[in-house]
Amino acid sequence: MKQDIRLQTEKTIRSKRKIDYGTIALFGILSAIAVIGVPTFGYIYGYSWLDWTLFGVLYGVTGLGITVGYHRLFSHRSFTAPGWVRTVFLIAGGWAMENSAYKWCSDHARHHQLVDTEEDPYNALRGFWYSHVGWIFEKHPSAYIDKYTAPLRKDKLIMWQHKYYLPIVISGFVLPFIIGFAYNGWIGGISAFLLAGVARAFLVLNSTFCINSICHMWGNQPYDEKNTSRDSWWISLITFGEGYHNYHHSFQRDYRNGPLWYNFDPSKWLIFGLSVFGMASNLTRCAVPAEA
Repeated sequence: MKQDIRLQTEKTIRSKRKIDYGTIALFGILSAIAVIGVPTFGYIYGYSWLDWTLFGVLYGVTGLGITVGYHRLFSHRSFTAPGWVRTVFLIAGGWAMENSAYKWCSDHARHHQLVDTEEDPYNALRGFWYSHVGWIFEKHPSAYIDKYTAPLRKDKLIMWQHKYYLPIVISGFVLPFIIGFAYNGWIGGISAFLLAGVARAFLVLNSTFCINSICHMWGNQPYDEKNTSRDSWWISLITFGEGYHNYHHSFQRDYRNGPLWYNFDPSKWLIFGLSVFGMASNLTRCAVPAEA
């Protein structure tokens, strides 16, 4: 009986979701340019040292905008920071093109509370494709989102970023173009736009998606086996420490995803560094179990 009710509930939830054709088109265009356009342009014209430098810098800035800003600061409140620091992370996170903090954090809160259920926005039990990227092609019922946005609506900076999200995203592509143009004219502008803009955004998106997919399918579960979350050290190499996902699901408010001294977690190092210079405070730490 309970199984029948659960299946009926899942069918009802799925029936309320609609395909998001706009996101499909946008992600398809970005992917096509990144996979086809970027290497083709590189083969014909090549990329300069400036292009690669901008790529590396913006990959780091936007990736940390998500991991430190969207995730640990705004979603889990694992530390506090003054307004200007919060603004910097909101802009950097917006450049990652992963939606506004308002939407991102509400989805993430729903993921933690309803992990591995139909109401989990990136439910890993629906398979790799869905949890990695397929979920963004669906419009989820607003009723699910509204429940988790109430605390976010009280934050004026989050609502400011939500209002101006599109200009912030565009500026993340315009900036490398302007720098490249100043260095080498139109060719320099286009090459910087393609490598440090499009390719960088595509790779940051997919590295983040790996946390939703790979870190719920393959890896170790040293802290908790009640859900599908797993630790994957090699995912941490491309996500600035977010790969220790089993620990994170077990101790969500910890500002560290990799709690052990040897865990590769640049995000926790940045947060701690900010605290040393008075730019972050109230860092939350959870005691690591002795058996870990």
